[in-house]
Amino acid sequence: MLVSEFDFDLPPELIAQEPPSERGASRLLRLGRHDGAISHHRFSDLPDLLTPGDLLVVNDTRVFPARLIGRRLPGGGAAECFLVRPGPDPDTWVALVHPGQRLGPGSQMVFERGGHRIDAEVISRHFHGRRVVRLRTPDGTALRDAIHVVGHMPLPPYVKRQDTPADRERYQTVYARAEGSIAAPTAGLHFTSAIFDALRQRGIERVALTLHVGYGTFQPVRVENVDEHRMEAEHFEIEPEAAAALSRARAGNRRIVAVGTTTTRTLESLALSDDGSVQPQRGETALFIRPGHAFRLVSGLITNFHLPRSSLLMLVSAFAGREHVLAAYREAVAARYRFYSYGDAMLIL
Repeated sequence: MLVSEFDFDLPPELIAQEPPSERGASRLLRLGRHDGAISHHRFSDLPDLLTPGDLLVVNDTRVFPARLIGRRLPGGGAAECFLVRPGPDPDTWVALVHPGQRLGPGSQMVFERGGHRIDAEVISRHFHGRRVVRLRTPDGTALRDAIHVVGHMPLPPYVKRQDTPADRERYQTVYARAEGSIAAPTAGLHFTSAIFDALRQRGIERVALTLHVGYGTFQPVRVENVDEHRMEAEHFEIEPEAAAALSRARAGNRRIVAVGTTTTRTLESLALSDDGSVQPQRGETALFIRPGHAFRLVSGLITNFHLPRSSLLMLVSAFAGREHVLAAYREAVAARYRFYSYGDAMLIL
């Protein structure tokens, strides 16, 4: 299967640049997984679209302000350091830097904001523009604390504006708990406490797992043949309470509805016991879900609208069928849905 088979036309004005005026106010397109039937709703209608007994699974990872914006030393030219994941040694990070051609090993940068300063040195260069950088704070402030002050929220590159203080709250789910992601699990951005209350009253159970969203989730698909794409590993954890809830749902033939593609990848990566039950576990997953994948746990999916030719669109197509998904995307474009991270949502059942 070719990557070009996952392309579609999207008017640029439909790429959401701001979150909706309030959480839960987004539109929701319901897609029939097996018949391709489409209906239009509001996200706040979700409790009525699910069935009592469904198990909703969310990803409770928390985004940290991973973008450091400052200047090069000497000279003072602009520099940016995007922290991807902790490095091999204390106070080191694997990062993407800009301008990459000028920031080889030994290069120095400084980042200042809010009365705090972080000094950075490039230690080594790796594939796809990665660097290992060493960070330190001249005044002895804990590095994580300084990053929270100096750093900017890592809004996706298709959001053509600078981040604002409001993004620190809106580019985060209301249930975010475990810090470690460089991008939000965006399907979860629509939920509110009131929606969760309505779901609970309707008899819909909710549990959380953790997958720290890394660059792998969003890395470009650089090959022509889908099967040749490789994902980067991302860390996940599932605690005893969530494992037990998943096991009960499976034993009772109840629907397991994943909130987002990161939740889906985690669920489909879990090792199952001989009796089909789920055990608490943690590890890394590089699972690439594309058409042909046999889903073992996930039977419903809530997700935003994704980029053309992306691994995320391929995952959704694996779940509901490429033709059904692309037809739904064409319908969403015609109906002027808002796309991508701050956009509207789909429910696939």
